[in-house]
Amino acid sequence: MKRYFITLSYNGKNYVGWQIQPNGLSVQEALQHALSVILREPVEVVGAGRTDAGVHAHKMVAHFDLPGTDLDATKLVRNLNSFLPRDISVQAIREVRPDAHARFSAISRTYKYYLTTEKDPFLADLALRLFFEPDIDAMNRLCEVLKEYEEFTSFSRLHTDVKSNICHIREAFWEQSGSHYTFTITANRFLRNMVRAIVGTLLLAGRGKLDEAGFRKIIEAKDRRAAGESAPGHALFLHDVVYPEEIWMVE
Repeated sequence: MKRYFITLSYNGKNYVGWQIQPNGLSVQEALQHALSVILREPVEVVGAGRTDAGVHAHKMVAHFDLPGTDLDATKLVRNLNSFLPRDISVQAIREVRPDAHARFSAISRTYKYYLTTEKDPFLADLALRLFFEPDIDAMNRLCEVLKEYEEFTSFSRLHTDVKSNICHIREAFWEQSGSHYTFTITANRFLRNMVRAIVGTLLLAGRGKLDEAGFRKIIEAKDRRAAGESAPGHALFLHDVVYPEEIWMVE
């Protein structure tokens, strides 16, 4: 068998998330179905992570296995994009080492969350509208605090099946461009609902309702109930997934 990584992007509005679920169509299900129809054999895909319902991806990576025959990756990308709905787009398919794994081989993931303080009909489904001007300096001060910690139970969905809530955050910061605000966060891994919970909590600081001492107490409490409400999913994007160079087969 040969293993391939497939890179894709999607608008998550019409999906229950990445992972296959019984209550609706997922991106994983749509992709598996397209691959299976085009390749005329059952194909299973494994993603780099699980985005929640309504969450988007600029770049998601998944892997799938095929018998050891030559694959015309360019043709398959073209056929997939003809078959898939318009809210899912495949960018590339590349062969990787047989032991490479879309989830476990990733060395970092980056998410972005988008805000706007203006009513914009073109961003209504892709950014969270705020009805106040957030204090970006206050939020960025707490981003520096965030990088001091590794245990993020306070920002994790309850009753998940993960064995550890340890994450190594490499960067976290807010940027402003006029009425638009973007939060960027990069880590080796993320917990379920983690980014949305962090954004919701940082917005408390943006409204002057949370200071550094309070933020530290939230993190150190290791209790989801101590943090702020999760920000809505429609403004969250999986932006990038990075892998070590040695996983790629020479083309």
